[in-house]
Amino acid sequence: MRIIVAITGATGMLYAQRLLDALAGGEHEVHLVLSRYAQQVIAAELPAGLRLPPGAVTHNLKSMNAPFASGSNAFDAMVVIPCTMGTLGRIAHGLSDDLLLRAADVMLKERRKLILVPRETPLNLVQLKNLELLLLAGATILPANPSFYSRPQTVTEVADTVVARVLDHLGIPNNLMPRWQAEPE
Repeated sequence: MRIIVAITGATGMLYAQRLLDALAGGEHEVHLVLSRYAQQVIAAELPAGLRLPPGAVTHNLKSMNAPFASGSNAFDAMVVIPCTMGTLGRIAHGLSDDLLLRAADVMLKERRKLILVPRETPLNLVQLKNLELLLLAGATILPANPSFYSRPQTVTEVADTVVARVLDHLGIPNNLMPRWQAEPE
């Protein structure tokens, strides 16, 4: 798959890192774009920095020369993880004045997979309406709400419960967490 991973300045950089780690097998083409504030949050939450998969291509936020800035160069999916509500709102209203926003706009107009992982609580009415607009436009809204039935023991295992769902929606097999099982008869 050809996947765009966009990282914004929301807290939750561990989600982004674990997604990148899961994509590190080399079978996917990974392109990365970071919002203006993402680097500051990465520095605060990932003191060792962001580990990129081998072969990952990073793109300048202000450049529109990336292949995915046009619908004529079809990428399979885009994941915005973590996604600020500001970025989500700009995507919902069709603003595309930087590469991250333009890429999301292209994914929506081309009816390609756009997965947004918002990391915010509580939500106000404007944010809920923006979520509704994006859902109607074809985006997948996958809030960073971890599950606990698998009894995660570490913060990484908690994050993996969300990342596993992102990978599921990308159609990428993974074993990041145990799956829900039917009760024995």
